[in-house]
Amino acid sequence: MRKDSYTPTALTASVIIRVRFSETDPLGIVWHGNYIKYFEEGREAFGRKYGLSYLDVQREGYATPIVKSLCEHKKMVQYGEQLRVETHYMLTSVAKLVFRYFLYNKADELVCTGETVQVFTSLADNSLALYPPPFYEKWKNKMKELF
Repeated sequence: MRKDSYTPTALTASVIIRVRFSETDPLGIVWHGNYIKYFEEGREAFGRKYGLSYLDVQREGYATPIVKSLCEHKKMVQYGEQLRVETHYMLTSVAKLVFRYFLYNKADELVCTGETVQVFTSLADNSLALYPPPFYEKWKNKMKELF
């Protein structure tokens, strides 16, 4: 695997959200910045499902700040709509967490896609992990059969 390549895996999680009034602009359309929050809902659902939540990472002495986020809007979403956020884990050999997102409306139409990249930083000294932390390598080995 190349240093910067990401390989799709079968590790996915899905969560249903409803667009709140506070997430829309004056026209009742979801404000573009809120899609990043929807991605976070997806990551949290993924973490709960597979034992890689923010709290799990924190217990190991690390944080996972986002260093890159991409978002492509395909279709308008309005107040009150229900969305399904699918979060897909992307395998990489470097010390990063990479997720891809697919948001669908109730009619199963793709409304948004995205990607986030997170790195590992030590909670003890805020240093960047240059290699995957041992707990993350252990988690990947445990999940390997699902890749």
